[in-house]
Amino acid sequence: MPLQKLSTFEELEQLLSEKDTLLFLKNSTTCPISHEAYRQYEKLANELEETIYFLNVQEARPFSNEIAEKFSVKHESPQVLLFKDNSVTWNASHWDITYKNLKNNYHQ
Repeated sequence: MPLQKLSTFEELEQLLSEKDTLLFLKNSTTCPISHEAYRQYEKLANELEETIYFLNVQEARPFSNEIAEKFSVKHESPQVLLFKDNSVTWNASHWDITYKNLKNNYHQ
């Protein structure tokens, strides 16, 4: 399935109210590490039967900051967050964002 870019915290809140589990990537468009994390994330997305989500930090920094504040997760970029029942149950950043880690932690 495709990746879907979110731009506002309200969009994320809406999805969290509709889904039990949601995978989300905070991505930097200028960082080589983020580029590789995005590639790993995209590889997983191509295998899934559901959409997974991301934001580009440069385009939505207030949104990224709000996620960190509301869910008590230190902001990093790149960073992947796994939401289950409106809580972050797993997160990883930088070189820990691998296809293997994503697949092992994300259960459809």
